[in-house]
Amino acid sequence: MTDAIEAAIRVATSGLETQSARLRISAENMANANSTGDTPGSNPYSRKTITFESEIDRVSGVDLVHVKDIGIDTTPFKIEYDPNNPAADDNGFVKMPNVNVMTEMADMREANKAYSANVEVIKQGRQLYMMTIDLLRNSA
Repeated sequence: MTDAIEAAIRVATSGLETQSARLRISAENMANANSTGDTPGSNPYSRKTITFESEIDRVSGVDLVHVKDIGIDTTPFKIEYDPNNPAADDNGFVKMPNVNVMTEMADMREANKAYSANVEVIKQGRQLYMMTIDLLRNSA
């Protein structure tokens, strides 16, 4: 059986791991927002998506979150006229990635806030442990 503080720290730690993965996926999407194919008519970079699921930890009995899947967004690619691009088809059109930088920035900001909140939970848990130790020392 896990005490409440340890359980909170375990939940926050699983949140840190998932939000870190979410940040990496958003950063990769943003870095490839203009990555076209290498040959005429080829597909560009496809936006990655991430999904999470909760799972009961058998050791502690708490509900943890983890990455369920990293997938590919099936939203259609944008088409732009750029006849000088090596990925341009015979008509001069290029398939552009299905990445919206504003969406990725918003997702990154949300993931960053969730990450920070989980860090605060861990800090508070540690502080509570230290306060308990101090109380035990002073009562002895």
